[in-house]
Amino acid sequence: MDERQQPQGQINIELGEKEAEGNYSNLAIISHSGAEFIIDFTRIFPGIPKAKVHSRIIMTPQHCKMFLNALKDNIERFEGQYGDIKLFNPNNDNAFGFQLPVKPTDEKVN
Repeated sequence: MDERQQPQGQINIELGEKEAEGNYSNLAIISHSGAEFIIDFTRIFPGIPKAKVHSRIIMTPQHCKMFLNALKDNIERFEGQYGDIKLFNPNNDNAFGFQLPVKPTDEKVN
């Protein structure tokens, strides 16, 4: 369809080959200022004390809240079709299923 003939309100989104491969992330670090939310996506693995940010997304507070609502809606639909998503331990801040690496200290324990 010619872009000039698209129905009003419809957006033509192109997904490039590299972007279509996606990036795996099992950790997101979220920070904010008065004007934006910053979400850094990384991945961590057992026994590896270093992680690299693979993608940084910066959003306005309004877009971030719209994203949150869209994500909630999709999780509800997913769980309606496949059942509840189980968390490893919702009462534990470390929900990765393994112990995060601890930074070594100079103290020696006898």
